[in-house]
Amino acid sequence: MLDLEVVPERSLGNEQWEFALGMPLAQAVAILQKHCRIIKNVQVLYSEQVIEVYDLTKVKLKYCGVHFNSQAIAPTIEQIDQSFGATHPGVYNSAEQLFHLNFRGLSFSFQLDSWTEAPKYEPNFAHGLASLQIPHGATVKRMYIYSGNSLQDTKAPAMPLSCFLGNVYAESVDVLRDGTGPSGLRLRLLAAGCGPGLLADAKMRVFERSVYFGDSCQDVLSMLGSPHKVFYKSEDKMKIHSPSPHKQVPSKCNDYFFNYFTLGVDILFDANTHKVKKFVLHTNYPGHYNFNIYHRCEFKIPLTVKRENTDGQTETCTTYSKWDNIQDLLGHPVEKPVVLHRSSSPNNTNPFGSTFCFGLQRMIFEHSVLHCGLGPPASALGSVPWPGPFAAQGTWGSWRAGLLSLFVGLAKESSICALKILILLKRIEKRNV
Repeated sequence: MLDLEVVPERSLGNEQWEFALGMPLAQAVAILQKHCRIIKNVQVLYSEQVIEVYDLTKVKLKYCGVHFNSQAIAPTIEQIDQSFGATHPGVYNSAEQLFHLNFRGLSFSFQLDSWTEAPKYEPNFAHGLASLQIPHGATVKRMYIYSGNSLQDTKAPAMPLSCFLGNVYAESVDVLRDGTGPSGLRLRLLAAGCGPGLLADAKMRVFERSVYFGDSCQDVLSMLGSPHKVFYKSEDKMKIHSPSPHKQVPSKCNDYFFNYFTLGVDILFDANTHKVKKFVLHTNYPGHYNFNIYHRCEFKIPLTVKRENTDGQTETCTTYSKWDNIQDLLGHPVEKPVVLHRSSSPNNTNPFGSTFCFGLQRMIFEHSVLHCGLGPPASALGSVPWPGPFAAQGTWGSWRAGLLSLFVGLAKESSICALKILILLKRIEKRNV
């Protein structure tokens, strides 16, 4: 049986590991994988806002080193009073028949289905929690750890410093544009700095870096540091969609990616010039083939929208924008989409299905119609050519780490329709046929 320490407003864990509020999903999954012999029969229901213990019979719980729930100690309301002290009167939910007792960053729910009437509170009878008229021996059914004073109003906290583990994360990524289209990225980065040898003096460091199309490898390394991985493209599978592909001379070198997993960004370099030619921004959307490989990129893209009788206006596309809204702003694509299939090997099937890629304003939007019935059926799409200006460049990535070689951009999701959009940014070079 797991023996865990409860830290209100922060975490649940022990000396070996800790689930913390605001922790990236990838780190939580890594803990489960590392301790699979101890933490068994896992069902992942992830929330960055709340840690819930829904069955107290399967764990031991302690607060400040003293157990309030174990095989020998029942989590009764008297035990909660003794362990945590007095608090405000609880709230009774008649529909759920649960009595909620709230502390700052911590709530307990007591099951009241066997009671004939709701508990009452007598303000003149002030003896701690005993002033609540609850039958003796009522035990906790659920426990919640969250940030703030109220479970209903809680919000996800910032990532705790203990989760940085020496990495740099992107708080936001702004897509820079000039008169011709996307020109680069401005990243607001977060890192855990510390004082002279003291972890207690750890502080959040915030700084900005910019990278542009045409930057060299050295420029990118000096701005963002070393990538987590470098991936070399083995072949150009999109060459068939280029004008007169048989006339193109095979390259002796391979383009390559810098993969920054904690930034949610990939950067593609040309094999000959060693300069930036594409950016890929990931949303880490659940249900996508590469889910949980990258940290979500919180991007913002200014979109130029032309309306009748007005000059061009600028709207902003974010990680949470919906594909339908983007089409309303930019117009529906003229060309049919390219259908993108991903699998770990030729004989394996991707359980998440195919995605569809559209080109608009020198960007490529990738979205999934999984479970939401949007867009034309796959059988109606067939095999279609890549939209005009994108035909000359780009290849399909084949690596498991989410390399969308064709794409240079960012992704977005819809919580309603399992919709994901990957927007790819790059400069389009015109080639003479």
